[in-house]
Amino acid sequence: MAKTDTDPQTHEPVGAPAILKHALAAIEEHGYHGTTVRDIARRVGVTVPTLYYHFENKQAILVELLMSSMELLLARCRVALAETGKNPADRYAALITTIVEFMAQGGSHGLLDSEIRSLEPANRTKYIALRDELETQLHRIIADGVAQGTFTTPYPVETGRAVLTMCHSIPRWFNPGGPLTPQQLAERYVTIALNAVGHRAPAKPRTRTKQTTAT
Repeated sequence: MAKTDTDPQTHEPVGAPAILKHALAAIEEHGYHGTTVRDIARRVGVTVPTLYYHFENKQAILVELLMSSMELLLARCRVALAETGKNPADRYAALITTIVEFMAQGGSHGLLDSEIRSLEPANRTKYIALRDELETQLHRIIADGVAQGTFTTPYPVETGRAVLTMCHSIPRWFNPGGPLTPQQLAERYVTIALNAVGHRAPAKPRTRTKQTTAT
């Protein structure tokens, strides 16, 4: 006997990951306010009460999507910085590389940043606190570079914001099947980001030429 669309064995295992996956797709297509719980449940292949067993409401789904994505990015950034020395340029490059690769590999998750406005006040405050931690890390590194003379930008705060905006926009255009891998894109973005802060590499020591004496 052929299976039908309602056969539970034709669907993914019901659980939070499957719900989040389909909710993300729905929000990407229709926006948060244009997406209904019924639509998400239909995509997952469950009833609305089953979906409510995993998430209290649609707001809870959006909160989980945003918070889990930002928490994962922050965790990766902390690891990258912990494995990097104290040189501001190296730390800056490590942070930009981590963010760019995450955005390029995370796909649609990056697009959810535009739905911050849909968060309820308390949830928005929690999310912005996480996002601000990432921004603070970047600003601190740029400030260190300026203080040491490694970075020459006269507008460190504005430059940091511009660089983060540039990185956050990647999911809107990056094609995983395109000519660049996330790693190659990260290399290019590091170059762009270093130029943005006016990176000045330390001068290489001049090698002294050996003089010969006439005989």
